[in-house]
Amino acid sequence: MARLQARFVCQQCGAVYPKWTGRCDGCGAWNSLIEEVARETPPSGGKRTRDRRTERSLGFVGLTGPSILPPRRGTGIAELDRVCGGGLVAGSAILVGGDPGIGKSTLLLQAAAAIAPPIGNSPGEPKARPATAAYITGEEAIDQVRIRAERIGVTTSPMLLAAASNVEDIVASLDREDSPDLVVIDSIQTMYLETLDSAPGTVSQVRAAAQELIRLAKRRGFVLVLVGHVTKEGVIAGPRVLEHMVDTVLYFEGERGHQFRILRAVKNRFGATDEIGVFEMSDRGLVEVPNPSAMFLAVRSMARRYSPVWKELGRCSSRFRRSSPRHSSGHRAGQWSDGTARGWR
Repeated sequence: MARLQARFVCQQCGAVYPKWTGRCDGCGAWNSLIEEVARETPPSGGKRTRDRRTERSLGFVGLTGPSILPPRRGTGIAELDRVCGGGLVAGSAILVGGDPGIGKSTLLLQAAAAIAPPIGNSPGEPKARPATAAYITGEEAIDQVRIRAERIGVTTSPMLLAAASNVEDIVASLDREDSPDLVVIDSIQTMYLETLDSAPGTVSQVRAAAQELIRLAKRRGFVLVLVGHVTKEGVIAGPRVLEHMVDTVLYFEGERGHQFRILRAVKNRFGATDEIGVFEMSDRGLVEVPNPSAMFLAVRSMARRYSPVWKELGRCSSRFRRSSPRHSSGHRAGQWSDGTARGWR
């Protein structure tokens, strides 16, 4: 039996090298090569001869014709729906990135709870199939997620909660007719396939795990949301091909010492990328800010009134007007005709 040949794969760009080097020649990243063992056979179990009688020709169509717009599902969070283009599209894959502790898990837990509201139909209403959501965490324990749900007040939601990292087990649990309408994977860097010998979070594991989950979402028609880690440069960790595989890429940004967060889209196959959503972090979770312009202008006005810097600038301006000599026109140097200081108008 031939010995498996080890290889070194760059975790930034996916370049493969026969031996370890300190710097990747493809992207220039330092210390990004991780050793991985190549598989002896392909994932399908080896080469198989195909019967040409089972092959089907493609049915080509023209550019014009009847089209069905993809149905959208609102989350109940207006800021999130607007950034996604008006709601979540069934069968789509969304990648959400952001710094650690910025509030990604809190936002998606609130969205999943809004998708699956508490069941309480009145006797006269028809009992339709309620929307369901599943939250699968690979980073936290069940009790940790329950504590966060209790803090933000969503414990009454019939959300499905699980802690798992094996992609085969997740696919087996979701591959059914009554699959949830929304599936959140937190995070894709913790998922792994047993058919790969590399560790979770490597390029091959992230790419293969995302491919399996996206293929399942397309086949069953549920919305898949993947949480992605970011590097110190602020980009989503893992192979760049991950952003090409998904339909929407969202970034959740903000200063950890500040209470405001901004959600923006850098890629959206079902909408525009010129919308942002503003949230405020509170003790009850993330709260929408419907009119951020008025709020930021009010904060700026208060800062200009009470900031010591603005007060000191005002005193310097008054001293400048008193000490400037007058011209023949009667106005002081450094002043306009109406008496105001130059540079302040």
